[in-house]
Amino acid sequence: MDAVYTHGHHESVLRSHRWRTAENSAAYLLPHLRPAMKVLDVGSGPGTITADLAARVAHVTASEVTEDALALARAEIGARGLGNVDFAVADAHALDFPDDSFCLVHAHQVLQHVGDPVRALREMRRVTKPGGYVAARDSDYSAFAWYPRLPALDDWMALYQRLARANGGEPDAGRRLLSWARAAGFQEVTATSSTWCFATPEDRAWWGGMWADRVRRSALAEQALATGAATASDLERMAAGWLEWAAADDAWLSVLHGEILCRP
Repeated sequence: MDAVYTHGHHESVLRSHRWRTAENSAAYLLPHLRPAMKVLDVGSGPGTITADLAARVAHVTASEVTEDALALARAEIGARGLGNVDFAVADAHALDFPDDSFCLVHAHQVLQHVGDPVRALREMRRVTKPGGYVAARDSDYSAFAWYPRLPALDDWMALYQRLARANGGEPDAGRRLLSWARAAGFQEVTATSSTWCFATPEDRAWWGGMWADRVRRSALAEQALATGAATASDLERMAAGWLEWAAADDAWLSVLHGEILCRP
C-alpha cells in the first residue's frame, strides 16, 4: 500500500505547485462551496489552493503525510494572515478524524501518488457528512498533448511513467477517478475533465523551464540516476528538449485532468 512521492519538494516542484489556485485547479468545485462549510484539504502541498478555499468557507483543515510537508502550507497560510485554517498530519489511507466530520473533503493531485486510491476515497467518504461532497482532481500523464513532437519529450514521458509506477503510483490517474469512486462505494458521482494549456511565450518559458529544472535536479532526477533508469546525459537531453519546446514559436501543450465530485 505504501507509495513513494515521485516529485519530492525541490524548488522547481514547489514553483509548479505554488502556481495552482482554486480557479485554475478546482473550478469544477467552486460552485458547490458555501460560506458555512467545514473542509478537509487532503495533501495540501504548499497551501495555495487551501488558502483560496479558506477565503470562501468557514474553516479548512490542511493535511499532509509529514510535518515537514505540512510546514509549507503553514507558511502560505501565515503569509496570507488567514485565521480559519488548522493543520493535521494524516495518511489518506487512514484519516485520523471521526466519521462525518467535514462538509467537503478535497484532494488535488493526490490519488495518483497513493498506494491504494480506493481505500483513500473510502476514508474521504467516511469523514464526510451526509449531504456533503468528496472532490478529487488528478492529471493523466498519457493524455498530455504537445507540439512540436520532440523525441526528448517522448523519452521524458516514458521515464516519468516508469518511475511513478515503480514508486507505487498511477500516473494516468485522471481517467481512473470515476472507476475508483465506484469501487469506493459512491453511487452519485459527477465525473468531468479540464485542462491546463501552455501556449503563450511566457507560459511556455515557465512550464518548459520548470520541467527542465525538475528533470535535472528534483527527486525524479535522483531516482532515475540511483536506479539506472537514466544517465546524467539522458536527463540533460530531456531537459534540453523541454527548453527547445519552450523556445518554439508554435509550441503548445495541454495537460488533461480528470475530476470527480461525489456525494456520500
